[in-house]
Amino acid sequence: MRGRGVRGGPDTDERYVEEALAVVDDSGGRGRPGEVRSARPAEQRHDPEQHDRDLDEALALVRDLGPRDGRSDPRTPGTGPSTPRHSGARDGGQDGSAASSEHHPGHQATPWPEARAVAARAARSVPRRDPIDVLLDAALGLVLADPLTALTDLPSFNTSAMDGWAVAGPGPWDVREEGVLAGHTEPAPLEDGEAVRIATGARIPPDTTAVLRSEHGRTDDKGRLHAALPPALGSARTGGTPTVAHGQDIRPRGQECHAGDQLLPPGALITPAVLGLAAAAGYDTLSVWPRPRVEVLVLGDELLTEGPPRDGLIRDALGPMLPPWLRALGADVVAVRRLGDDAEALHRAVTSSTADMVVTTGGTAGGPVDHVHPTLRRMDAELLVDGVEVRPGHPMLLARTRDDQHLVGLPGNPLAAVSGLLTLAEPLLRGLTGRVAPEPYTLPLKGSTHGHPYDTRLVPVAVRADHAVPLHYNGPAMLRGIAAADALAVVPPGGAQPGQELELLDLPWVWAQ
Repeated sequence: MRGRGVRGGPDTDERYVEEALAVVDDSGGRGRPGEVRSARPAEQRHDPEQHDRDLDEALALVRDLGPRDGRSDPRTPGTGPSTPRHSGARDGGQDGSAASSEHHPGHQATPWPEARAVAARAARSVPRRDPIDVLLDAALGLVLADPLTALTDLPSFNTSAMDGWAVAGPGPWDVREEGVLAGHTEPAPLEDGEAVRIATGARIPPDTTAVLRSEHGRTDDKGRLHAALPPALGSARTGGTPTVAHGQDIRPRGQECHAGDQLLPPGALITPAVLGLAAAAGYDTLSVWPRPRVEVLVLGDELLTEGPPRDGLIRDALGPMLPPWLRALGADVVAVRRLGDDAEALHRAVTSSTADMVVTTGGTAGGPVDHVHPTLRRMDAELLVDGVEVRPGHPMLLARTRDDQHLVGLPGNPLAAVSGLLTLAEPLLRGLTGRVAPEPYTLPLKGSTHGHPYDTRLVPVAVRADHAVPLHYNGPAMLRGIAAADALAVVPPGGAQPGQELELLDLPWVWAQ
């Protein structure tokens, strides 16, 4: 890293190594909780690409040092908590620092895929609430509890697919004076050589051969209708006159479905298109699983609720961000409470909550004001996940506080909290709402991205022309990258190279409410 012009001294090298350690440990530089210090000189911070190159070089130096602070070797991945009950607090910064094995011998974080599987299984252990019936206009974003079965044929009668004429037999045709409009009762049958004006969606008269589109017909001076089909559409010729194909532009009864057909299975997410299908199939209400009730507890004395940061205080970003995100994942956010760093207030809030899931922000590490682990021990909660092998967000946790309630502990830094949402809260909520798990998919990476030496890394990406483009500003405390992202890329230990296929976790912006 020396000899690069503006940076060239050992002090600068140490600053980049310090930032690299922050990426590796998510510990905010040298263990400072709640923030990530930038090691770059101020005059260089505007160049994210140059910064990434320098940081990659520093990461290479850090990796050469081997595992730090007694953490597990990458060749022996963790197997999750060794005991079903609470195993104690974890050392390190609030934003994602790892535990030190000297404080908790034998304890290892849960591998990232396993943590997601544990959260999904936890949902299946919860007694399911009864389905509810809701009106169509209240069903958007909910999940079907029963199959969506057609109550009628669709269409329920033969209908015209186009504006034009209903015709019988080969042309030319004598045109009736009265027309056929949508919403009217069944019209009188047609006789061979007859035609009648018809509107899109109107009932087809009995004995109709086809519908001749408006642009494909012309009338002569005697008022008789002739087909004026392009050569490709003329199915036959009778006396030199092209005729329309039998059944052309007629939607037959039951073309889309018949009464009793299953249109969608249980577990289908109710989208605007599903609402339209349900209405067309005859439904006024739908049987759905109720949204899980979620309470958000924002921890930290250093948080402001308005105005810019000042006097060592920072603006709370998670209070505004988490509720709509949780709603997008299918939750009913019943309360957002700011508790500060008050152990008794946290204990009262969790023990008195009637929500299906409690989400806390910060306080999951082992500092003097990190009260989540002590609160769970005091409650004799069952700790299902105590730290995850993922960056950012390493000290996230999942606990069963009651048979019908879970607590998801998110790190305090914003991107680390997003990591926790998609790792633990999303699979848990998916199970509680009855949603079907999405099929995993991958895209090739455009450019490269550095990784953690031995943990999974989640990196904000934009999807451009079937490629995943890594975004800058992806440190644990940063929101610029995720605000511009379409997904998070799952980066394996060691990083990813251009063209490498990476799994993507879509962001649910479409369902934000």
